[in-house]
Amino acid sequence: MRAPAPTALLLTAALLAGLAGLTACGGGDDGSAAPTAPPDIAATPRDQVREGGTVRWAVDSAPATLNAFQADSDATTDRIAAAVLPALFTLDRAGRPQRNPDYLRSAEVVRHEPAQVVVYRLNPEAVWSDGRPLGVADFRAQWQALNGRDRAFWTARNAGYDRVARVEPGRDAHEIRVTFGTPYADWRSLFTPLYPRSATGGADAFNDVTRRTLKATAGPFTLRSRDARKRTVTLVRDPRWWGDRARLDRIVLTAVPRERRVAALAGGKLDIAGIGRPEVEDIRTSVERRDASAAALRRIDVRRSLAPAYTQLALNGAEGPLADERVRRAVARAIDRSALAESVLKPLELPAAPPGSHLRLAGQPGYEDNSSALGGQDPAAAQAMLADAGWRTIAVGAGHKDAGNEDAGNEDARNKEEAKRDNGPGGDGTDEETGERAAEKGRTTGERAGEKAGERALPGNAHVLHKDGVPLTLEFVLPEERGTGQLRAVAERITQMLTAVGIRAEIEEVAGEKFFREHVASGDFDLALYSWPATAFPATDARPVFAKPRPAPDGSLTVEQNYTGVGTDRIDQLFEQAAAELDESVARELMSRADARIWAGAGSIPLYQRPELVAVRPGVVNAGAFGFATPRYQDVGFRR
Repeated sequence: MRAPAPTALLLTAALLAGLAGLTACGGGDDGSAAPTAPPDIAATPRDQVREGGTVRWAVDSAPATLNAFQADSDATTDRIAAAVLPALFTLDRAGRPQRNPDYLRSAEVVRHEPAQVVVYRLNPEAVWSDGRPLGVADFRAQWQALNGRDRAFWTARNAGYDRVARVEPGRDAHEIRVTFGTPYADWRSLFTPLYPRSATGGADAFNDVTRRTLKATAGPFTLRSRDARKRTVTLVRDPRWWGDRARLDRIVLTAVPRERRVAALAGGKLDIAGIGRPEVEDIRTSVERRDASAAALRRIDVRRSLAPAYTQLALNGAEGPLADERVRRAVARAIDRSALAESVLKPLELPAAPPGSHLRLAGQPGYEDNSSALGGQDPAAAQAMLADAGWRTIAVGAGHKDAGNEDAGNEDARNKEEAKRDNGPGGDGTDEETGERAAEKGRTTGERAGEKAGERALPGNAHVLHKDGVPLTLEFVLPEERGTGQLRAVAERITQMLTAVGIRAEIEEVAGEKFFREHVASGDFDLALYSWPATAFPATDARPVFAKPRPAPDGSLTVEQNYTGVGTDRIDQLFEQAAAELDESVARELMSRADARIWAGAGSIPLYQRPELVAVRPGVVNAGAFGFATPRYQDVGFRR
């Protein structure tokens, strides 16, 4: 029985939906040749942005909490925090952390041995809305609330904070020294957002009060009100803000169902709203129409970028047929990821290359395509792996024989034995090239299988493979979608690809609120489609997603966020080493090795980077599809 960690509930419906996207641009940073898409926000100099006004911004839901560190925080919580609370580091368009000068004069590692020490030099002008300067008391209270030592604080995560040994004053009131008990490469992820001591200094405030209100803020906007009936949150310009003055008077965040957003935009009730592909098509069609009903739609501007998230095919390796790595690899090798990415992204004129990494996306520093550790689509190789795993055709059409597949399967078994010898006892090993060698052997097997079988694949209406009289049938679970049916279309294409190698996948759509809790997190699936975000700190944020499940004291299995159940000790070791490695180039290499092994395990198959599309009313500037970039809310407004 699985025992999901609290972080199992952090994913929101926004991560599960396939949104719309944007126009491609050139290659990424650090030599990445994969195409990327830039932020699309109608970037405008501040002197060309009108003073005053209100932006009405659609969100998916009213926030359940204003505390971003609680389990039920969501994208709306994060948006509010980004506008009203300190962010010591923000992200640029490539997802790189950048020091935020509004809050920090400097931040650097000043000592490595015998312990890592980071010194933060605060902007002396930075003050909370109650007039108190930001200081060591805020840092210390947040560390103590989030480090996991006091169970009275109901926190959803403590990564990084649990490595801190001390938070102390520096040379004066504006300097803070943070000493780590264990080296931490992702130290820039800490204290963002930074909450005031009033929100984190006690369990009651942290657990309860901060869910409903913030007694102090420190951003270009501050929290004015929440209206549960109207499902709105109103932010207003903070008069104590010391940075560039916010151009807008207020931002009103309103929960609006996606299917109603275009009508609300056309009717002048919204200014900014994320939309889906059907709405894109409606707006495109309106350009060709000349009747009065389409005039309002024609004025809507659609802004597009690729979201910092990818949609994956998850394979449950904890039980059932997919507990056999050979079957998981066969499923992966049966799928044409490029065709799936094109089906989603090409109609939107987006770069359609499938992601080559589980840990970074194209354009991010350190991105590297490690998918060769698994191999590309090869139906013959997939059939060979299935034959090696004991799955056979029990009724075939005239003239079709399994002999070629059986021979290839025997050769695949021999290659597997060689890989075991390479790996040492347990098959997990420490040889960094294991994944690459195993992948190469797998490709060789597929090529030879194709030669022996005459490149024959089972026809589209072929009989399903069987083992011990049981058909190879997989339960394929999807969240129900409103409007687009995009995930359903992707799933149907995948089932066709699996049918071609003798696997039957049966699609089941379930209500969105039940999809994660009752199916994915509980392990009630064979195949599932859902998305994971990419971050600037994969050694920290991606670790629980790929951590090897561990037995809990009560006999259950703790999976953290690794709902596929596929993991190894070596992958865990590489994540831990990367998180403690202060040399960024070495840390990236460790992450690349971990990613290759994740590919080889075939528990998660990235299919496409999720598109991002935002519709805005005329004149809205410095807002839209941000991609990786952190919004500058003080610059959002209307063109002069």
